[in-house]
Amino acid sequence: MIDAPAFSPDAAHRPQKLPTDHPKVAFGRVGVLIVNLGTPEATDYWSMRAYLKEFLWDRRVIEVNRALWWFVLNAIILTKRPGPKGRDYASIWNNERNEGPLKTITRDQAEKLAAHFAGIDERIVVDFAMRYGKPPIAERLAALQAQGCERILLVPLYPQYAAATSATVCDKAFDALKEMRWQPTLRVAPPWHDDPVYIDAVARDLERHLAALDFEPEVILASFHGVPKSYLLKGDPYHCQCAKTARLLRARLGMDEKRFRLTFQSRFGREEWLKPYTDETVKALAESGVKRLAVFNPGFVADCLETLEEIGVENREIFEHAGGEKFAAIPCLNAGDEGMRVLKTVVERELKGWVG
Repeated sequence: MIDAPAFSPDAAHRPQKLPTDHPKVAFGRVGVLIVNLGTPEATDYWSMRAYLKEFLWDRRVIEVNRALWWFVLNAIILTKRPGPKGRDYASIWNNERNEGPLKTITRDQAEKLAAHFAGIDERIVVDFAMRYGKPPIAERLAALQAQGCERILLVPLYPQYAAATSATVCDKAFDALKEMRWQPTLRVAPPWHDDPVYIDAVARDLERHLAALDFEPEVILASFHGVPKSYLLKGDPYHCQCAKTARLLRARLGMDEKRFRLTFQSRFGREEWLKPYTDETVKALAESGVKRLAVFNPGFVADCLETLEEIGVENREIFEHAGGEKFAAIPCLNAGDEGMRVLKTVVERELKGWVG
């Protein structure tokens, strides 16, 4: 392993010389690990079951009695849900790379970040991981450390903070640190729900997509992933951050609350979730006479099952069956110019003090 330059804000700092009998170690680099939620490794029953089990057994995701939830999860959900969910994933699967689109996009984001920072500071190493599935967080933290990263910036890819998303990424990273003798210094990027660069990038990208449509939407929905209402009542800031994002976007786009609306999707189980629900809103709009609708997902940095299938297919069908005529599912920022502008801004800001 080649010795890296000792850590210093001064890029011209010379490599340290180690004693000849010193164990071979790499040091002096700074890591950036971007982390998204995850994706199954395949769409078959057992791959889906493994992914759903890891995801749904997370205490941050499902906050109910563990004994009762163990029975429900193993006896009912993991028996019935893998098949239908596997078919949903198959409808959006990246067959060329044999992986979910979320993994393809997140890798692309990491590669573009790496290329960007290669021209700024050669000590910066960029990698990506998934909270559920592969590549796992612990593996990629270890890989960064093996490359000499003494300091690592962890970037949960969620503009709005929620315990079920951002916090569980940190949980897994801290679990990995517990197993390390020489722990790298870890810094966690905060959410960017109200960052002017993020608001401007989402607005610009939305405007670009709307201009390319062959119709003008009467209503635009900003659909965020839902969480149980009880999480809000326990103190989770997610709902407030989504509402602020929507308010800032509405102002930036010059739209009123009638045309630009906030909704929440992807509810699960019988508990009340954050409202208004996206699917119920889509149906009600069509039934009220709205014929042209656009939906976008400012809480997602990459397209995935919830945007491509749930919005692009399920909610399109709901709208059309209820009388709607024109429906547009607007892509996420992904690894496009505006999306990368946001990620570069977040990473550059959080690396201050570590690199020049």
